[in-house]
Amino acid sequence: MNDKYDTAGNIEAQFEAGSDDRVLANKLGVSNAEEMDDIELFLMQRLYEAVLGSVESDQRLRVADIREWHRRWLGNVYVWAGQYRTLNMSKEDFVFAAGGQVPKLMDNLDKEILSVRTPCADMSEDQLTEAIAVVHVELILIHPFREGNGRLSRLVANVMALQAGRQQLDYTSWDERKADYFAAVRAGLSNDYEPMQGLVRRALREADGKQDE
Repeated sequence: MNDKYDTAGNIEAQFEAGSDDRVLANKLGVSNAEEMDDIELFLMQRLYEAVLGSVESDQRLRVADIREWHRRWLGNVYVWAGQYRTLNMSKEDFVFAAGGQVPKLMDNLDKEILSVRTPCADMSEDQLTEAIAVVHVELILIHPFREGNGRLSRLVANVMALQAGRQQLDYTSWDERKADYFAAVRAGLSNDYEPMQGLVRRALREADGKQDE
């Protein structure tokens, strides 16, 4: 087991028996990674339907909403769904916020960023791209949950876009140019959100282009 997850007695650090440390311990007893991917995708599709059908254009998004969405998405799968992680986490050579700092950072996200950047109704494209970029980068840097941070952050971005009367973002270019995406996230460490703004603007315009086809 990777040392960064080796925290004795912490359910977040445990993997499902028989999964070769590829599937986190879960309520379903699923040990096959591909099967778990399919389950999480299906549940995310259901969450999208529920959230996008209920969020109002003038609704101020809150950290409590994000936690509730995470719980609704993965609550039947993981015992820690909707709860902030306590483990320290990294991906490749990038270290996310320390687990012990997550509650404070999310409180700041709520009071200093979401309260200013949402709701997104009546925003210009420049205002919207900046709002989405800042919220997305900060959520990724904090990485508040044990699993699903990237996917949930994309949902938040889509909600913000819809509030502004735009289409859901087309993330194709993000997936195809992952190095550019991670570089844009890293830039946020020094409060430079322009690289992510460029990626958001492209994703919005590519979504508009598909809508016009």
